[in-house]
Amino acid sequence: MTGVSFACTEVRADPYAAGPTLVFRLRVTASEGERVHAVALRCQLRIEPARRSYSTAEGEGLADLFGERSRWATSMNPVQFAQVSLMVPSFTGETDIDMPVPCTYDMDVASTRYLDALEAGDASLLLLFSGTVFSGPAGFQVAPVGWDREARVRMPAKVWRDMMEQHFPGCGWVRLPSDVMDTLLAYRSRRALPSMEAAVRELVEGNAR
Repeated sequence: MTGVSFACTEVRADPYAAGPTLVFRLRVTASEGERVHAVALRCQLRIEPARRSYSTAEGEGLADLFGERSRWATSMNPVQFAQVSLMVPSFTGETDIDMPVPCTYDMDVASTRYLDALEAGDASLLLLFSGTVFSGPAGFQVAPVGWDREARVRMPAKVWRDMMEQHFPGCGWVRLPSDVMDTLLAYRSRRALPSMEAAVRELVEGNAR
């Protein structure tokens, strides 16, 4: 029965996507060069933060995720990044396919906070695969993707930063509950301020005095 293995050869940003989207280039290989009719593939992506070192500034940016640096040996656990599904079309032997992964700049999401804190170097990502393989020279044989199928890839921090700068130039996003947003809008209206940015600046600068 045909089995498949996976490798990730590249991570890049999609410059034409409507929102921030990373593209993972996957190489799918069938055992013994057999024919695969299709693979209904699922992929869970995790960040492995313990697989790299961090500058002082990066460490400060990661404190809310992992605590003080002295605790990292026990607190720096893998961070969930995304889960996506993909249909791999028919191939024999080996094929390369793009796997798009939509991303968020919501700073309440742990993976976003982690990637935003990186100034240089790479982020280590682990890709865990599952799904169903449809194969056979005649008719269909159906088998699960092996539970141990995985691949690692290092994504340059610059890929993430450039992608976010393309979609949100010079900006960041903060998610607020609706009641807090209503209060902020009311404050802006009372003060006749031209924008939400001006309202937040006035509040922050007032409290800083």
